[in-house]
Amino acid sequence: MVGWQQQIKTYSSHKQDNSLSLLANRQRAWIEVDLKALAHNVRTLKSFLGHQTKLMAVVKADAYGHGAVTVAQTALANGADCLAIATLAEGVELRQAGINVPILILGAINAPEDIQAIAAWQLEPTICNPEQALVVEATMAKVGTSLPVHLKLDTGMSRLGTNWQEATSFVQLVQQLSNLQIASIYSHCATAEESDRTMMNLQHQRFRNAIKQLKKVGYVPPLLHLANSAATLSDRSYHYDLVRVGLALYGLYSAPHLQQAIELKPVLQVKAKITQIKTIPAGEGVSYGRKFITSQDTKVAVVGIGYADGIPRNLSNRLEAIISGKLVPQIGSITMDQLMLNVDRIPDLKPGEIVTLIGQQNNLSITADDWANVLNTISWEILCSFKHRLPRININ
Repeated sequence: MVGWQQQIKTYSSHKQDNSLSLLANRQRAWIEVDLKALAHNVRTLKSFLGHQTKLMAVVKADAYGHGAVTVAQTALANGADCLAIATLAEGVELRQAGINVPILILGAINAPEDIQAIAAWQLEPTICNPEQALVVEATMAKVGTSLPVHLKLDTGMSRLGTNWQEATSFVQLVQQLSNLQIASIYSHCATAEESDRTMMNLQHQRFRNAIKQLKKVGYVPPLLHLANSAATLSDRSYHYDLVRVGLALYGLYSAPHLQQAIELKPVLQVKAKITQIKTIPAGEGVSYGRKFITSQDTKVAVVGIGYADGIPRNLSNRLEAIISGKLVPQIGSITMDQLMLNVDRIPDLKPGEIVTLIGQQNNLSITADDWANVLNTISWEILCSFKHRLPRININ
């Protein structure tokens, strides 16, 4: 089997069977994806952008754990213009689902067999440097067709892309390659979520300088894009021809100071069921390593979800959950498939009752940001950590 075909097969094997009934999906633990909230976020973003700027919905990493195909379909139905993913397999999954809008691959792909697959599935690769451009050109010459490509400039992220000062020679080289068609030129902001705009402004100036130099030699880029979610919400001058929005699509803000820009609604909720309720006497340890010792007789609910599902073990004894409209603390070490909650405050609790770990209930809310703040990480990592053994249930 060809390498990229095996990659796609392996990727697809981790998908959940959507034919499972909702009852079966909710047997133990699951993720609910609120498509109305997603639609609201897309429409709100489109209104914020206005008519001159297109919205590229970033659905890489299985749409940040929300389900790439459903998210892409919903985003496009509500005004998104095109999509971005990170890998070949992610793009193929969208094409196989019948999605036919432009799809940009943000990651760098160099292997000829993968480039052939990109052409076959009508995806659009990022070209990061002249060497890669020559490999893609040679491959497409053998295929006998041309390919739309997006040229990436490094303006300070120091990741993918050609140095912005070499933009003119880079573009002129690609222009000479008869099998490559430049679809856009873009860069990526490294610090757009920070309140200190020094580096962000420097990157923007570098991007403008690169484009200015291109225009001096008579080249007008067909499409320009620079802004991620944070830059989109913080400064309209970064919008250009399109913006690449990921986190905001899913109802989260890259930083607290961006919350004033538009109203977003969280899309994802994590829920699980109580599997057993017991009373632990005072002085007993709870879970591995006895990291929690009861100070009094304590009613404990065992919940069927753990770190194998994406609940970080480092949240042990620092996590809260919502049951019956009340916040309750998690106690003891989070285990592979289960965690324990102190439910002394909740009378008449029975196995099978639903626990909300991330989500909203009445006036209470727990977000991916809350977890990220405790763990000193970012909400992106939290969203992407939920494993595929948690079924995604779409709520319309």
